[in-house]
Amino acid sequence: MTDGDKTGRSLPETPGGALEAGLYFVATPIGAARDITLRGLDILRGADVLAAEDTRTLRHLMEIHGVPLNGRPMIAYHDHNGAAARPKVLRALAAGLSVAYASEAGTPLVADPGFQLGRAAIAEGYRVLTAPGASAVLAALTVSGLPTDRFLFAGFPPNTGSARRKWLRDFAAIPATLVFYESPKRVGEMLIDLAETCGEERSAAVCRELTKRFEEVRRGTIGELAAEFAGQAVRGEIVVVVDRGHGVSHGPEEIGAMLRERLSRMSVKDAATEVAEALDMPRREIYQMALKMEKDE
Repeated sequence: MTDGDKTGRSLPETPGGALEAGLYFVATPIGAARDITLRGLDILRGADVLAAEDTRTLRHLMEIHGVPLNGRPMIAYHDHNGAAARPKVLRALAAGLSVAYASEAGTPLVADPGFQLGRAAIAEGYRVLTAPGASAVLAALTVSGLPTDRFLFAGFPPNTGSARRKWLRDFAAIPATLVFYESPKRVGEMLIDLAETCGEERSAAVCRELTKRFEEVRRGTIGELAAEFAGQAVRGEIVVVVDRGHGVSHGPEEIGAMLRERLSRMSVKDAATEVAEALDMPRREIYQMALKMEKDE
């Protein structure tokens, strides 16, 4: 099986060996500097050319791990200069050189620059490889306590409230755990909008400063988290993880009919449990409906 590159040669396995020509996307730590992989360091040490979203950040990371620059060219490549910087990288690849690209933090192309660079390299037939590593998306999923068998990374919501609510509604019924990035300045407002669009009872987690000194994970329902963060000053990088929707296609009439049938032959608790399981809905929500029905009757 070939990789479809121009050289047809494979990546050498010897640490510190010369790299074959190609574009290497290198994941960098999202907090703890030691989270870089050994292979990532090998690539940074062996690449002919280095490219980075923030060259200062990459230089500092290399200094921490004792990786010398040795006079190698370093190209700044970010959202604002891609059109000008991309030809420089492509020329290096055309010359048979190896280029390592690192985003400021995390995995390149996951809410980070590099997508157009990767597409351009692939279109020209150059080898594109990755040194996987840290990702705020996967780190947040891991510690959230929410299902990970199916998830959707949605990126950053719009800044304004009306646009954000409209945007969030598109995700409300998706049967997957949702992962969002958000500014610490807007996370409180976003949680309020999530409660309105996705429901207050849906489980969620707000992950802050993952892998850093002041790492914090708050878990609860969206309503509870919205109340906690209301008017609160928050700092650091934020990832919001939201459980998949439950029972979004079941209206109150259908739920009411199922509860009435069961309440005629079992307790409120048992009726609520059975209906919640049948409809894959939160038991607490169904239980409250059952209590109200019993009181009204």
